[in-house]
Amino acid sequence: MMKRAHAALAVVVAVAPLVLLTGCGGTTAPSATSPAPVPTVTVTATATPSLPAPTPSGATDPKPPASTKEVEVSRPGGAPAIVTGVRFAKHRGFDRVVIDLRGEPPGYTVRWTRGLVQDGSGEPIAVKGGAYLQVSMSMAQAHTESGSPTWAGGPVFPARLGNLRNVVRTGDFEGVVGVGIVLDHRAGFRVLEQRDPNRLVVDVAH
Repeated sequence: MMKRAHAALAVVVAVAPLVLLTGCGGTTAPSATSPAPVPTVTVTATATPSLPAPTPSGATDPKPPASTKEVEVSRPGGAPAIVTGVRFAKHRGFDRVVIDLRGEPPGYTVRWTRGLVQDGSGEPIAVKGGAYLQVSMSMAQAHTESGSPTWAGGPVFPARLGNLRNVVRTGDFEGVVGVGIVLDHRAGFRVLEQRDPNRLVVDVAH
């Protein structure tokens, strides 16, 4: 009888460590007080490209224009744009005429003509050239409400550039301002609108 009791006790003692080992080993769900494991995130740094070196003056000029097609842009009426002056300069392969504006850009047409005439009167303007581009802006004016001119000088502004001979103020009449571009010969041109400050740009190929 005593031998059987000792044998049963030995079985209990042998099983108890096995139960303890089972409770400590293996994967268990995290308790409420143990935070869940945080996955490791690998961040790859991206190198910022360096800025290009400054471009030499004149090297950023666009290609000379090639189209000779006339341009027309219509806009609804509103406060007239004020023409404050016209500038011009020679670039690589083309000449640029810049019409400075105060206010929103107006509607405009740029077309070929046989010569330049004074707006309103229709009188010919005595300037010689091999080709003529007429820029007509509406609604626009080149004077203040009191009648003082906002585009001084002229009406003929000598240029003598690659193809551009003269720029002419052909009129400031009934909400239309005319700018004549006198060229040595007919060539491709383009019209650009630029902002801050507002201006109308006409490029003519050499």
